Amino acid sequence: MNNKKIFFWSISVSLSGFLFGFDTVVISGANLPIRELWETSPLFHGIFIMSMALWGTVIGALFGSYPCDKFGRKKTLIVIGLLFLFSALGSAVAWDPYSFSFFRFIGGVGVGASSVASPTYISEVSNKDNRGRLVALYQFNIVLGILIAYFSNYLLQGFGGEIDWRYMLGVEAIPSLFFLLSITKIPESPRWLILFGNNENKAREILKIMYNNADVDKKITQIRRVDDIHKLSLFSKPFFRQLKLAFLISFFNQLSGINFVLYYAPQILESAGFGTSDSLMSSISIGFINLIFTLIGVRLIDSFGRKFLMYIGSIGYIVSLISIGSCFILNLNSDILLFFILLFVASHAVGQGAVIWVFISEIFPNSVRAKGQSFGAGIHWVFAALITALTPYVIELLGNNPGLLFLFFGGMMVFQLLFVFNTMPETRKTSLEKMKL
Repeated sequence: MNNKKIFFWSISVSLSGFLFGFDTVVISGANLPIRELWETSPLFHGIFIMSMALWGTVIGALFGSYPCDKFGRKKTLIVIGLLFLFSALGSAVAWDPYSFSFFRFIGGVGVGASSVASPTYISEVSNKDNRGRLVALYQFNIVLGILIAYFSNYLLQGFGGEIDWRYMLGVEAIPSLFFLLSITKIPESPRWLILFGNNENKAREILKIMYNNADVDKKITQIRRVDDIHKLSLFSKPFFRQLKLAFLISFFNQLSGINFVLYYAPQILESAGFGTSDSLMSSISIGFINLIFTLIGVRLIDSFGRKFLMYIGSIGYIVSLISIGSCFILNLNSDILLFFILLFVASHAVGQGAVIWVFISEIFPNSVRAKGQSFGAGIHWVFAALITALTPYVIELLGNNPGLLFLFFGGMMVFQLLFVFNTMPETRKTSLEKMKL
């Protein structure tokens, strides 16, 4: 297999993950300045400022499969890049909370659609031996984007005075342009060309590049082998198990509280006694830990498997979340709290972070893969939006002490551990066409 070409295509597509990660947490640096500027209430702030992008991700994720199947993976990715660019520039010049919400919503649509198109594309140009690592490049770029966003926010603090936040959000236009240029260099997915694009000749050319002219006819036959089951809709009985698995892994991903921590990291740290500058700097350490342990997860996912990483992550979740909750309730030293937050992020990175997009992209057959990815991503983003929107209100009800909230997340991770033990199958070293669940 032409691993160099496939790696280039995969890394180009996975750059949408960088924009995903950057866009997701860049708002953390603008959180408090915007709240002060427009004097928003906690509930309004949570729904219209902090979580509006996430409501966009819901729309992008739920409907992202349509352009993927109708127009192709590549064209969909180009549109996603344009959405990111428009959102970055618009958010930087927003004139009131409503215009800001609109532009953030547009960026969210790009994030949601990318969580469908990118893992789908990468899984379709990879093989059973490297699929885990290549799809996990998407997650690696997500956490790299998160780190760069935290670092960018720190560097831009004080750059523009009261309009720091405009620079923090607007700088995303640069990687958006870079992503658009990189996407023009990749081919369309050969699996899409055969099953949806009615262009076997073009697919054959790409498959020859992928497989160095070997076994191309055999591969086309395997892709075209569509039985009656695969002709059914996504929500037909034969796909119930895949839908259940996609729902549960997405549900537990967000009920860990990961988006709450990433979105509100500076605020959480300030509530624990860190100053504004220290909280932004500590947020960078969160980004570094996320990146390092994602790399570990990417390295291990094809060797040890998806379930092994989920076991490690689940146990780490339980220990760290219960410890974080206890730190807040008992008012323990802020450095101890930071340690357990970093342990939590590491647990996420090596477990759910490395596994979720790989796993969902694998479990559905070719004919409904984009739709299945859309379903899983949609569930993921619905819960992400709900949690991000409601947590400012919940924290206020708890007397600005999030300790009980972290204990709740810890309890949910006990159920995730049971899900991994009882329900989750192992999918490594199995080709997409031979996947049986």
